Amino acid sequence: MDAQGRGRADDIDPADQWVLNPNTGDYELRLENSAPQSTVPGPRSRRTAGAAAPPRGRTAPGRERKGTPEEAPEPGVPGPRRRRAPESPPPGRRKGRPKKSRGKKILLWTGGTMAFLLVGTSTAGYLYWKHLNDNITSVSDDGAGTGGFSKDRAINVLLVGTDKRTGDGNDGYGDSDSPGHADTTVLLHVSKDRTNATAMSIPRDLITDIPDCPTTQEDGSTKVIPGTLNTRFNESLGQEGRTPSCTMRTVTALTGVKMDHFMIADFNAVKTLTTAVDGVDVCLAKDIDDPDSKLKLSKGEHSIQGEEALAFVRTRHSVGFGGDLSRIEIQQQFLSSLMRKLKSNDTLTSPTKMLKLAEAGTKALTVDSKISSINKLRDLGTELGKFPTKNLSFTTVPVADNPTEKVKATVVLQEAKAKELFALIKDDVSLTAVKQEKKKEKAAEAARLKGSKAAPAEVRVRVLNGGAVAGSAQETLNWLQLEEGVTKSENAGNAGATLKKTTVEYAPDQADQARRLADLMGLSGSAMKPGKSVTNSQGLPAITLTLGEDFKGAGVSLTTPSTAPEDVEKSTADKVECAK
Repeated sequence: MDAQGRGRADDIDPADQWVLNPNTGDYELRLENSAPQSTVPGPRSRRTAGAAAPPRGRTAPGRERKGTPEEAPEPGVPGPRRRRAPESPPPGRRKGRPKKSRGKKILLWTGGTMAFLLVGTSTAGYLYWKHLNDNITSVSDDGAGTGGFSKDRAINVLLVGTDKRTGDGNDGYGDSDSPGHADTTVLLHVSKDRTNATAMSIPRDLITDIPDCPTTQEDGSTKVIPGTLNTRFNESLGQEGRTPSCTMRTVTALTGVKMDHFMIADFNAVKTLTTAVDGVDVCLAKDIDDPDSKLKLSKGEHSIQGEEALAFVRTRHSVGFGGDLSRIEIQQQFLSSLMRKLKSNDTLTSPTKMLKLAEAGTKALTVDSKISSINKLRDLGTELGKFPTKNLSFTTVPVADNPTEKVKATVVLQEAKAKELFALIKDDVSLTAVKQEKKKEKAAEAARLKGSKAAPAEVRVRVLNGGAVAGSAQETLNWLQLEEGVTKSENAGNAGATLKKTTVEYAPDQADQARRLADLMGLSGSAMKPGKSVTNSQGLPAITLTLGEDFKGAGVSLTTPSTAPEDVEKSTADKVECAK
C-alpha cells in the first residue's frame, strides 16, 4: 500500500511521485490524486476531509511535517488550511537561510550524474532511496582493491562491460554459454584535485598474465583460482570461476595502478541507460550495415537508444580496420556522447529522467561490496562528477599486433609507450591541459629548486630507506660517493615509516645542499621538504634523503612530468567525432 492506502506502491511510477515546486526549488512527493501544489512558498499540510487531525506538535503517521508549530493546521479544522507568508519575519524570529538556485540544488542532489556511464545514474537515489538500495547487486572485491575511495586522493574505478546474456532480447548477442568475460574494460582515473580524469581502455585481446586470485565462494569460503600466463585479458573474468576481483588484480599487475572500486555492466545496461535519457547522439562518417551486430545506420548524426545503442557499441567489422581496437574507438565516442547527455540541463533538470536513470543503473550494474548502498554510490558519484567534460581524456593501452601469430587475433603491449602511459596515471598527470587551481603551491614548489647549488663534496646527507626495495639505501650511497662525488654521505638504515614519494628534508641554511641533491637525484620541487637539520654520525648537521616507493634505482630521475607527451593518443569527452 502507498502512504494513502490507494494500492500497491509497485504500481506507481516513481517519476510521477516526485515533482519540483518552482517556488521553493524542492522536490516534493505527490501521490496519485493529490491536491495541486500550493502556490505559497514554504510548508503546507493536507488532510482528507473528515479525517481526525493529528494533535498539535505531532506528525501524522507515514507523513513528514515541515515548518514550525505556528504553521501547522489548527486541530479540528477540516480540509487544507493555508496561511499567507509574512512579507518579513516578525521581530526576533530568525530568518531562514537563503535558498539555493534551482539549478544548484539539482546539481547538488544528482552529484556525479555526469561523471560517467555507470556512476552518475546512482546519485538520484536521494529520491527513491529504499527501493533503489534493494536493486543493487554487489560482489566482494576479495581484498583486491584499496578498501575504498577517499576524498583526499585520486580515485581509480574499473568499469567492465561483459558479454553475458541477461534479460529478454539478448539471445542474438555473445556466447550462449558464456558466464561473461571482460569484453569492454576501462580504467577510470580521477585526479586528486578533481580537475581532470583519464579513461583508459584495455583491449580484451591483449596478451597478459592473470595472477592467482583468492576468491570468495558462495558458502563464504575462499578459493585461490590459479593464474594463467600469456593469455587474453578478457579471461580474467568468467573463466575458471573468476570474479571481478580477479580482473582488478590483473589490471593492477598490468599497470601498477590499484583500483578503489569496480562496476560491471551487461548488455541490458547499455539498452536501459540510453533509453532512460531518451537517446544518445552519435555520428558516422559512412553508412554501416553490420549483420553481426545488427547495426544499420546511414552516414551522419543519429540519436540511438535501446537495441540500436547496443548494436552500435558492439559493431566492429564495419568501422576502422574491423577489429577490437576499432570497436574501442567507437565505444569511446559513445561514452563521450553519453557523458554530454548526462551533463546536459535536459537531463539534470528532469526528475523523470533522473529517476529512470537511477532505476536503470541500479538494476543493470554489479558493484563491489564497498559501494553497495545508494549513499556510498552517491558519495562516489559526487566526487567523480566534479571534473568538466573537456578534461576527461579517453585513451587506449598502447599495443601492437602479436608478432607470433600469422593470422592476427591478439595484441601485445608496446612496452615503452605503455609504461609511460601507466606512469602518467599513477603520478596523477592529466592528458589534457588543465588549469591548476593551486598555482601558489605549485609556484612555491618550483621556487625551491631555484638558487645556488652547493658543490657535491659539500653536501652532507643521511640516506634512509622509506619504502624502496631492500638495499636501495646502500645502492644510492655507493652511487653518490663513487659517481657523483657526494663523499659526505652515509647509510642511515630504515626510516621506520613508508613513504610513497622520495623526499629531501633540510634546514633553511641547507637549501643549497638540498638543491644540489635534488638535481643529482632528478627530484621535483614537491620532493623538497623544508624542515629541520639532523646530525650525522660525526656530529655534524646534515640533510635527510628518504627513498620512497617511487624510487626506481640510483641515478634514475624521479621528476614527474607536468604534462603528457604529445604522442599519447587521446580524445576528449567534449568533442563530437564521427566514427570512420
